[in-house]
Amino acid sequence: MFGKFNFDLIYAERNNLTPLVVMMCGVAGSGKTTFSKKLEKEGFVRLSIDEEIWAVNGRYGIDFPIEKIEEYKKDAEKNLRNRLIKLIHDKQQVVIDFSFWDRARRYQYKKLIEDSGGKWKLIYLKVQPNDLRERLKLRNKRFDANAFPISEEILTSYLNGFEIPNGEGEMVIDN
Repeated sequence: MFGKFNFDLIYAERNNLTPLVVMMCGVAGSGKTTFSKKLEKEGFVRLSIDEEIWAVNGRYGIDFPIEKIEEYKKDAEKNLRNRLIKLIHDKQQVVIDFSFWDRARRYQYKKLIEDSGGKWKLIYLKVQPNDLRERLKLRNKRFDANAFPISEEILTSYLNGFEIPNGEGEMVIDN
């Protein structure tokens, strides 16, 4: 995955004065974490809500009741927003491994990044729904922070609610 993508298009935008924050955007199973981990290997600090929840609260449906997930997502995002601001002030390059499914949140983060002294790049991973289904079948068999179980019903709601970036300065990658 991403073997043909030229990551230099992103790396070339890094500098020591204005930290680059890459905002990942895509439906569950689109490859956001895989892409983010490639950036992480090149020195970006990766922020992930799923991993924050896993580290603080444990495993979904095992260490905490399913009903707590929305509360834990809000707590995790608040912690990661604060960490993002600190990382930008410390001149660190960052990749935000969130879905950024809605325009309003993308706008809020772009403003936060700019107001904190950074610059942003929005990467939209475009994947066909049937490809997502196949990937999620495999992913749902894993047991780690990045393998939050996604049923067909949940995927359908994600697909229906996802606001595809258009004219937001996004880089679209067909994946």
